[in-house]
Amino acid sequence: MKTRDFYYHLPKELIAQAPPSDRSSSRLLVLNKRTGSVQHRKFTDIVDYLSPGDCLALNNTKVIPARLLGCKPTGARVEILLLERIDKDNWQALVKPGRRLRMGDTVIISDNLIARVTDVLEAGKRIIHFEYEGVFEQILHTLGEMPLPPYITQKLSDKNRYQTVYADKDGSVAAPTAGLHFTDALINSISAMGVNIAYLTLHVGLGTFLPVKTDNILDHKMHSECYEVSEEAARLINESRERGGKVFAVGTTSCRTLESVAKSADAQDDKSYSLSRTTYNQTIISPQSGRTNIFIYPGYKFQATDALITNFHLPESTLLMLVSALAGFDNIMAAYESAIARRYRFFSFGDAMLIIDQKE
Repeated sequence: MKTRDFYYHLPKELIAQAPPSDRSSSRLLVLNKRTGSVQHRKFTDIVDYLSPGDCLALNNTKVIPARLLGCKPTGARVEILLLERIDKDNWQALVKPGRRLRMGDTVIISDNLIARVTDVLEAGKRIIHFEYEGVFEQILHTLGEMPLPPYITQKLSDKNRYQTVYADKDGSVAAPTAGLHFTDALINSISAMGVNIAYLTLHVGLGTFLPVKTDNILDHKMHSECYEVSEEAARLINESRERGGKVFAVGTTSCRTLESVAKSADAQDDKSYSLSRTTYNQTIISPQSGRTNIFIYPGYKFQATDALITNFHLPESTLLMLVSALAGFDNIMAAYESAIARRYRFFSFGDAMLIIDQKE
């Protein structure tokens, strides 16, 4: 398929600029991938589609205030976006404008934080060494700003609104936005229904949001991102699958993590996680950590994701390709047309979509 096949026109006014006052008050478009039918609900109605024995897989990554503003000794302004920590004081970062930062250059961020370029990488990226006194994390949380996507032009008044309520592990430069709709009360209600709640981690970086610049989607290369699936998370997911429950991935990052660690039950070495032969889907989630650059596009056969809770994604993005792989290209494009006609709010702070497979 071509990248341009995934283009759609979105009126600018439908790009959500701020989160709703109540996290769970967003609208919910429910797409049945089996029939292509669409329902228009509110997000709290998500409970109507969950059943005892199902599993909700949530990405508990936490966004760091990764955007730092400073100046070179000449006075030229520079922006540094932290991408990934290499070790204690060294980070891979994206800098703007890239032409202003060469090997050995310094950026003064504050009296107590200086950045020094120690390596020049491709596409505006640099290796940055920080010099400071005290605890770096505390300094970063004081000086850093939330790295909001460029299509959000309003300043965020409350940093916590770009975090999920269950964010726990520092490491992302963007929020797993499907999770922003959940409140503690809603998660507790879902758990009380007998639904397993499994927390896994994928630190969101460039790999998720880098634009596709190739004409043929097969030529696009994903950047790798760090993930972790704990023993507890794997157990909860596998228990649900063994009982015939469905796994609801909350967000494309949770989906990509599940698909990265799914294995054939026959090929699984750890027999403590083996499923019965009567299980409807002979795949298993393996507890592990590592890096993934999995790229999911139409034609992909899903191994572990039965349903997906997600937001509405940018045209020609890898995320739009992923949901098209799960629900079907024609179904997704028709659902997006319906959402635009009904004035849904799009992207990070926008409304939600649930992709399910149900008989009607």
